[in-house]
Amino acid sequence: MNIIPSVSVFLSTAMSPKRRLITDSFKVVKRTRTSDKRGKSPVPEQEAEPDPLTPREKDLLQLRKFDLDWRYGPCTGISRIQRWERAQLHGLTPPADVRELLLKGDDDPDYSHCLWRDYPL
Repeated sequence: MNIIPSVSVFLSTAMSPKRRLITDSFKVVKRTRTSDKRGKSPVPEQEAEPDPLTPREKDLLQLRKFDLDWRYGPCTGISRIQRWERAQLHGLTPPADVRELLLKGDDDPDYSHCLWRDYPL
């Protein structure tokens, strides 16, 4: 049995210099919070409540959701009522309340035209 190699390994690790840490070169300075010095905690700002939606805005929001629902087919190039009727013809069961909204605002282009009407094809 040769004891000398294990002793030399022990001596080399024991006599090696101490491992240096990053904090040996860069000292950590802890700073106190400015709010703690004053003794006050910051008051969270209250968010303003959004104004309630008007009935017209609620209707247009529902129609936008209809435009973005791809279950009823593409909506570009045709009016909303044409899209609703096409979806009904194909058995896709579009919402009945959307049809009522479309018939109610038949002469208003915000109701009859799809969301993408302002974008060229």
